[in-house]
Amino acid sequence: MIRSLGLAVTLFILWLLLSGIYNPLTITLGLISSGFVAWIAHRMDLTDHEGFPIHLSWRAITYWPWLLWEIVKANVDVTRIIIKKDMPISPTLFRITANQKSQVGQVTFANSITLTPGTVSIAVGEGMIDVHALTTEAADDLAAGRMDRRVCELEGTKSKDLDGGAT
Repeated sequence: MIRSLGLAVTLFILWLLLSGIYNPLTITLGLISSGFVAWIAHRMDLTDHEGFPIHLSWRAITYWPWLLWEIVKANVDVTRIIIKKDMPISPTLFRITANQKSQVGQVTFANSITLTPGTVSIAVGEGMIDVHALTTEAADDLAAGRMDRRVCELEGTKSKDLDGGAT
């Protein structure tokens, strides 16, 4: 029930921020609709540990700014490649170890890889992610394991493999 309440509060805050309308009637309707959606999700048994991972909330406060900075750096790198006349790309397909313990952690890792320009997660499997990188530098950066460790910290586990485990 606490997850359903957390979902209702999260939905209401998001709704309030996106609507920008702060009169009593609209706020009341927003509260009712957020509560109704959370009740439906609870009845459908969607507010479980993975459906609404509230346990990641506090650690996400440090993860999201770090990920946004990584996205900015990757955008700059891809922009440099595009602007250069000789297009110094070296497409690389490789497999990297995902040390996360849960499916939410592995999906977060795969999505974080895909969010950074120049890299795309192709497949996620039992502790492995197949990745396509635009350059060998982007592949080497992922193989270094920094992102893997950050997602493990977000998940609340320790990364076993210090070098990222690229094969």
